[in-house]
Amino acid sequence: MHVELDDDLVTYRDRVRRHIEAHRPSMNRLPGTRSPKPEDLPEYRKWCASLFDAGFVGADWPVEWGGRADHNLLQDFVFDVELAHAKTPRPIGAYNLVSGALLNYGTTTQKQQYLSRIRRFEDLWCQLFSEPEAGSDLASLRTRAQRDGEDWVITGQKVWTTHAHIADLGFLLARSDHSAAKHAGISAFIVDMRSPGITVRPLRELTGSADFNEVFFDGVRVPADNMIGAPGEGWAIARVALSHERSQSQREDSISDAVRRLVTLSQHSTEPDGTVTAQRSDVRQRIGCFFARAQVSDLLGFKGLLKAAHGVASVGDSPVSKVVFTEANLDIASFAVEVQGNRGVLDEADPAVVDGGKWQEAFLWARGFTISAGSNEIMRNLIAERELKLPRDPTGK
Repeated sequence: MHVELDDDLVTYRDRVRRHIEAHRPSMNRLPGTRSPKPEDLPEYRKWCASLFDAGFVGADWPVEWGGRADHNLLQDFVFDVELAHAKTPRPIGAYNLVSGALLNYGTTTQKQQYLSRIRRFEDLWCQLFSEPEAGSDLASLRTRAQRDGEDWVITGQKVWTTHAHIADLGFLLARSDHSAAKHAGISAFIVDMRSPGITVRPLRELTGSADFNEVFFDGVRVPADNMIGAPGEGWAIARVALSHERSQSQREDSISDAVRRLVTLSQHSTEPDGTVTAQRSDVRQRIGCFFARAQVSDLLGFKGLLKAAHGVASVGDSPVSKVVFTEANLDIASFAVEVQGNRGVLDEADPAVVDGGKWQEAFLWARGFTISAGSNEIMRNLIAERELKLPRDPTGK
């Protein structure tokens, strides 16, 4: 997708490019939810801090906390496009989530203590929301927070916590009042991930990486001053924080780029009879269909951005874009593995693998994208009920 930029955005784009050229880290862009390697963390923190310092990240914050008065969402779009094209990593972790919570509910002391450290990327945050029986139904969480003097004592378990194994701090939701209604008894906390009683266990994925984790809390003491907002405000805080996080442009590599790489793959692949795969009419038709879907995905994302920039965003914009992007991305990666024939089952360690095994890795990540940040089934429910105003099934099925 080609977007014409006005003069101000061209100037902004050029400034981003100069910054990337001057500060580019040696590490590559991280796919999916991949965490930096421990040995890369010092350089990664320095790179992310430079993006905050230059005003490219955190630009939407209030000016008194480091934001820019001239910020607009189209600048975020340009910034993310340039990072994607340059294959440079972007900031990861729950910094967007917790900054939204702190800016709206944090005390002055909390803002002074944590927001400046976020901008210097001294703290890497993780999100401690999901539990084994409270994923999509977050209000059913069971992790308990019990007041004991000047502390809250946390007991329970979280799961699918991205980057917990390298995080300095966690943004935690726990049930502080079991007698209150399901949504009303939840509170929000800032947790030092090095606290006694915290155990982090990595979860190994299909990709072979282990960037998700289980986190266990065994009587972890959290100072009362680390509560964000008031007791019982956790649900409202989480909704505000998630809204702030989703308002940020976090661009995955465009699937239009994947389609172009798929064309190259088909041109260099052969059938059992020696025919070049790209010469098959059905292959060309499939790739043409993928190109059309990629264009739709890019345009939907840009449409949502423009609506948000003009204050007319609707609740269905993000879910629709998410479903279209992730399902097209999965189909493209699946077909790329299929095109490779027998070599499609090889991994990156095999010298005969195609293109260093990048398509196999993309295929394994692609399924995860349809689940993460709200499964596509949940997204379809949101679209139907909140955007299209369709009635719920009276049988509850």
